[in-house]
Amino acid sequence: MLDLSTIGLLDVLPFIAVGFAAQLVDGALGMAFGVISNTLLISLGIPPAAASAGVHMVESFTTAASGISHAAHKNVDWRLFSRLVIPGVIGGILGAYVLTQVDAEVARPVVLAYLSAIGLYLLWRGIKYPPADGKPKVIAPLGLAGGFLDAAGGGGWGPVVTSNLLVQGANPRKVIGTVSVAEFFLTVTISATFIATLGPEAFTVATIGLLLGGVMAAPAGAVVAKRVPTKGLLVMVGVILTLTSLYGIYRVLG
Repeated sequence: MLDLSTIGLLDVLPFIAVGFAAQLVDGALGMAFGVISNTLLISLGIPPAAASAGVHMVESFTTAASGISHAAHKNVDWRLFSRLVIPGVIGGILGAYVLTQVDAEVARPVVLAYLSAIGLYLLWRGIKYPPADGKPKVIAPLGLAGGFLDAAGGGGWGPVVTSNLLVQGANPRKVIGTVSVAEFFLTVTISATFIATLGPEAFTVATIGLLLGGVMAAPAGAVVAKRVPTKGLLVMVGVILTLTSLYGIYRVLG
């Protein structure tokens, strides 16, 4: 159990900075908090299951703040939300259980390669063509896959769901806001599943720092998503998705 009395400001400060930056990107683009934070915790030697549990506990708070802000700025398509959230929660429960029982990293390079290709496509489309405002047709399977990969891999809801909805021509601002709100219900469910299987072992100095930084940055992301032009959002999503996925492949294969 973490002893809060032994934690100093210098111990927490670097993780506050990482949490702030990761949540600012996540709130504005609908992805990256889990990927960035989970990568950091694992690189510090925290086991994958504990790292994923800690990140999702933090995201329970950051996604609540981010979701409220997106809703206030009218960035949410509530019909799309209703079709995403239940499959996402089911996938999250399955992924959290699998991660505590077996090694789910086997498929990670394949998923990352797929996301890299999607990122390059979004970047190309954002530069070459005006953004569309279509109605996505494949929604529930995306929620199920995104929830599973998010829990099993410590991050994946935003990259999988946001990117694939954008590929189907949905409005970037509405997609980012909707995915962010749905993520709150996903992270609460995943956190509860991890607590039931692991106990409170995931709370570390890093978890506390990520929580503080993430909550501070959460309201700003919705403002960025609302004010940045649609084409700019599409390009930024493509860049972030490609870079984080390629880095993930490098870490897995390196």
